[in-house]
Amino acid sequence: MKIVQLLLWLLWRIWFYVVLASLIILLFPFLLVSILKEEWYPFFFRLAQLWARGILFAMGFYPRIVREQRFKKGDSYMLIANHTSMTDIMLMLIIAKNPFVFVGKKELAKIPLFGFFYKRTCILVDRDSPKSRLAVYDRAQKRLNQGLSICIFPEGLVPDDESIVLADFKDGAFRLAIEHQIPIVPMTFYDNKKRFSYTFFSGSPGIMRAKVHEFIPTAGFTADDKKAIRDKAWDVIYKELTKQ
Repeated sequence: MKIVQLLLWLLWRIWFYVVLASLIILLFPFLLVSILKEEWYPFFFRLAQLWARGILFAMGFYPRIVREQRFKKGDSYMLIANHTSMTDIMLMLIIAKNPFVFVGKKELAKIPLFGFFYKRTCILVDRDSPKSRLAVYDRAQKRLNQGLSICIFPEGLVPDDESIVLADFKDGAFRLAIEHQIPIVPMTFYDNKKRFSYTFFSGSPGIMRAKVHEFIPTAGFTADDKKAIRDKAWDVIYKELTKQ
């Protein structure tokens, strides 16, 4: 029985990458056109949302989203959430209504097909390089000035120890939000670790719950308030995860 279960997990995991690649191939001409000019990014974003919905549906994941506050069209935000799964990317894409740009680790650019568009549309960071981390702020500021939002998973990396509920937050997302006086949007992803963690032989189809919490304002705050705002955001998500 265990062998059968392992085989099903193997096939299901392979199916994820087949669907991921197939949808990119299907959308490839449109995706390619959409990245030719930076001002066409909102079109790319809508295609990415379609891609994300297709993957979640094909994997048997059914999002259930609760919103304590809603996005205003045309406004920029700093989107943050707990990070435990590759599906965090897809879920974030379907939750946010306003076009945003991911800040993510450069290693994902190595994934065939996905990486081609990832490195051309996201802000990549080498967490071992201070120079790379500094460049992130310049690129993020440019995107915010274009009216886009930014998404950062502030834990930085997915903890190897899956028993960790929520790792400490890095400062980057909060520093940027304060500098640009944009609201922080904390989100809790309840089920992504259970549904599709980085442990290969694990997971299952089912409901993927998420909550968009009340936005945390940064207007009028300065860099001196960064730690307090960071800790407040961490506390909101941690309390939601631990009350399950």
